[in-house]
Amino acid sequence: MNDPNQALQSLLQPAQLKSSLFPPTSRYAGIDTKLLETAEGRVVIYLQRRFLPSPDNFSLLHEHVVTQGDRLDNITARYLGDPEQFWRVCDPNGAMRPQELTETIGRRLRITLPEGIPGIPDA
Repeated sequence: MNDPNQALQSLLQPAQLKSSLFPPTSRYAGIDTKLLETAEGRVVIYLQRRFLPSPDNFSLLHEHVVTQGDRLDNITARYLGDPEQFWRVCDPNGAMRPQELTETIGRRLRITLPEGIPGIPDA
């Protein structure tokens, strides 16, 4: 077994743990990989498709009203502390294209807890 990823998987398998190619803060964390063999016999490894979660799975923390010049990375840094977590603003707002969130002045963006973490009403 020369492949270090295979060695890691074999160690984790008895405990039913999965290694991930992505850090836990990535939108791709936990997404499985698949193999595709081409007609030429080449094997291509790819990520399974990531579907947008339902906006109902998120607990609202705050609403941001889009103003002229707003950028999603700046909005994300302001509320979540990390501009690279922009996808955590996209998901609860049902956005497949991040830029659509700031195209309309006056649009209300939901800033939420991570998916599945319940909030406390009127906290």
